[in-house]
Amino acid sequence: MNVDPARREVNKAAAKWGKSVMGDVPETMLAIDPDAPGGPEVLVPVERPVPAPASGEVLIRVAAAGVNRPDVLQRKGGYPPPPGAPRTLGLELSGTIVAVGDDVDAAMIGQPVCALVAGGAYAEYAVAPAAQCLPVPEALSMAEAAALPETLFTVWTNLFERAFAVEGDTVLVHGGTSGIGTMAIALANLFGLTIIVTAGSDAKCEAARSLGAHHAINYKTQDFAAEVKAITGGKGCAAVLDMVGGDYVPRNMQCLADDGRHVSIAVQGGATATVPIFEIMRRRLTLTGSTLRARDAAFKGLVADELHKTVWPHVEAGRLKPVMDRSFPLSEAAEAHRRMEAGDHVGKIVLTLD
Repeated sequence: MNVDPARREVNKAAAKWGKSVMGDVPETMLAIDPDAPGGPEVLVPVERPVPAPASGEVLIRVAAAGVNRPDVLQRKGGYPPPPGAPRTLGLELSGTIVAVGDDVDAAMIGQPVCALVAGGAYAEYAVAPAAQCLPVPEALSMAEAAALPETLFTVWTNLFERAFAVEGDTVLVHGGTSGIGTMAIALANLFGLTIIVTAGSDAKCEAARSLGAHHAINYKTQDFAAEVKAITGGKGCAAVLDMVGGDYVPRNMQCLADDGRHVSIAVQGGATATVPIFEIMRRRLTLTGSTLRARDAAFKGLVADELHKTVWPHVEAGRLKPVMDRSFPLSEAAEAHRRMEAGDHVGKIVLTLD
């Protein structure tokens, strides 16, 4: 008996995973999975097996994947994936669920979602914990949806949960036109914060203000600590979200009000800092930080649930969208990384798949 090739692939997938699948899921796919660290030129599509969803996971046919600074660090060999995570680059994606693992409702098959993942997004197919998936509403394109998870999870957990920012607070966020910065601006406006950002040029400061930043400081021509003091009438801000580290940390402390909170989320300017300990004691400052990628799926699932309840209504209503810079096809991932490293982008860079 002749068997339709597409049906043969479906049968293979069903036998492989023991679950229903949508359409023909191939055995192999194209992915950006360099064999060794290097420059952007190592980012070329290669053939890899399509992953199978484990218990609690879904398989997603990827429509788009966000490009983030940690991807660049991983490509260079400075940020290896955590144990058990895929080696393929990419921490966020959007697409359609085409198969599910055990303990996942098969009704999820066919749903368009975006997801935070620990790796594997730069590929035609990727697995994600079902609890870390959020539905893509009509208000978002797939490219926009792929640009949300990493920055949304990061800003929410650090600015609102670790720094305890609440309505009426003034906060300082560095990298105002980055993906993190533009998301922080959007959330600050939605939740009643006054946000001060820094950026590296007058043009970027103007871009940040046009996106909703209440104040923008050119850190190359202005002393941001002095500017924050002037903006706040000498009081300082309730929280600082810092991705620079190094000698920025003691300067950030000068920006804080008494009882202020400093949250470190990256160390682009240096992994060590010298801080005045007695000043921390005298002014009751809190210095904390976090990384997101290595946190377990249970934690990320709780964050996703909170975001779905608290933030997603704004997404569904079109009030929250990522700021988009440029999109590149997966085959041009190297160009996407070159653009990110050049530092000229405003908002998110995304890879798209046909």
